[in-house]
Amino acid sequence: MGEDHHAIWLAFPGAEAGQIRQTIEEVYGYDLSRSVDQIRQGYRFSEICQETVPEALTCAVEAESFEDAVRNAVSLGGDTDTLAAIAGPITEAMHVIPPDIVVAAQERYLRKVPAIVDVTKAMYAAGTYFEPPS
Repeated sequence: MGEDHHAIWLAFPGAEAGQIRQTIEEVYGYDLSRSVDQIRQGYRFSEICQETVPEALTCAVEAESFEDAVRNAVSLGGDTDTLAAIAGPITEAMHVIPPDIVVAAQERYLRKVPAIVDVTKAMYAAGTYFEPPS
């Protein structure tokens, strides 16, 4: 299990941001002490996970909402789609995706592929959760 999945697994039952940050630091050896503002000052694109995942995790645990996490990730620059793709699911587990964002995504991007919407709804309805990390 990756560190992002571990963070999601911690967030679903309600772990606080500080607990998630501390656990990921201890288990994976990441330094998550910098704030998004501190990261933003010198962040540059990197394809190395050790230089992307910690930043994305910070975007998630500092966020006050799902949208805030995505904005944090985009504000860093660089590989913003990857940063947001990591931060988003963690933040969703902490704060949920607002219904208006879900509806807008379905209408704007998934209108021509309703089967994906159906599969996603079925997955959420099943309440599938991650297995605890070993």
